[in-house]
Amino acid sequence: MPTTKKRVTAADVARSLGLSRATVGFVLNNTPGQTIPETTRRRVLAEAARLGYRPNAAAQALRRGSTRLIMLLQPDWPVETSMSEFFEEVSYHLDRAGYTLVPYTRRAGDRARPLWEMLHPDVILGLGEFDEAEARSARESGVRTVVTAPLEATVAVAAGGAGHQVRHLHERGHRRLAYALPDDPRLADLAATRLAAARETARELGLQPPDARQVGKVGTGSAAQAVEQWRDSGITGVIAYNDYTAALVTGAAVRAGIGVPAPLAVIGHDDSRFGEVFVPALSSVRMEIGGLARYVAELALHGAGQRTTAPRPVTPEFTVVHREST
Repeated sequence: MPTTKKRVTAADVARSLGLSRATVGFVLNNTPGQTIPETTRRRVLAEAARLGYRPNAAAQALRRGSTRLIMLLQPDWPVETSMSEFFEEVSYHLDRAGYTLVPYTRRAGDRARPLWEMLHPDVILGLGEFDEAEARSARESGVRTVVTAPLEATVAVAAGGAGHQVRHLHERGHRRLAYALPDDPRLADLAATRLAAARETARELGLQPPDARQVGKVGTGSAAQAVEQWRDSGITGVIAYNDYTAALVTGAAVRAGIGVPAPLAVIGHDDSRFGEVFVPALSSVRMEIGGLARYVAELALHGAGQRTTAPRPVTPEFTVVHREST
C-alpha cells in the first residue's frame, strides 16, 4: 500500500549535519542578530535542499503573527475573462509585496465554515458589506483588518463600457438599437446597471431607448426569437451584456439567415479571447483593469499596514475593439 512520505523537519537537518537544532533553526528562519559562520549557513541550506525540507507555513505565521494572505471576498458572480484577468493582476501586485491572494466567493445559504476561519488571512477585502454574523466570525477568527468597498460603486464601475457600446453603433450609423441581457440571475444587478447606462447614453444621443430582451443559452430558442423580432421591428444594432451574449445573438442571427454586421450589427463587452476567433469576429469593449487592480492591491496592503496612506480610487478606462460584427 502507498505510504505518505514523512515531512522533513529542521530537526532532521540538524541531525544529518551534527549541528544543534537552534543553529539550524536560526539559519532556516533567517533569524536576525545571530553570528553564524557563512560556511555553516551554506551547509545548512544545502543539506535542507538535499533532504527536501520545506518550512512549516503555520509555524512561520504563528512566529511572525501574520499569514501573509489577503482574501478577496467577491459576490456570487461568474468568473469570466475580465474577472480572471483582474485576479491575476491583483495577485501579481500582492506577490511583489510578499502576499498571496485568495479569491473567495461566499454564497447565500453556504453550510461550510467561512474560509477565513481556516486560513486566518491578514486582511479580508470585501466587495460589499459584511453582515453582522460574518463580521463577528472574522473578528473571532483573528482577522486583523476587514476592508469593504460598497457593492453599488463596484457595479457602477463595471457599467462604464455600456456608453461606449452605444456610441460605437451610433457612429456606424445605427439609430434603432436593442440590448441583449444574460439569463444568469447572478448577473441581474450588473446587467440592469449596464442597461441603464446604455439607455442614458442613447437618450443623450437623441435615440430611442434600446429594446431589452433576455437571451438564454443555446437550445432555449430565446436568442433566435429575439433577433427575428429585432429585425422585423427595424433594429439594426445590438448591444450585448458581454461577449458570450454577443456570440449567442450573432450565432442565432447567422442560423436564421440574418447577416452580421448587416442588417444586424452586434457589439459585446469584456473583449474575451474567443471574440477575435469567433466568426464573424466580435467587436467588443475592453476595460483596462491594470490601474483598478493596482488600486485594489494597494487598498489591501494599506489594510495590512504596508502602506502609510490609503490609495486614491481609480476609474478604469474603456476602449472599443472594432472587429467584423459591427
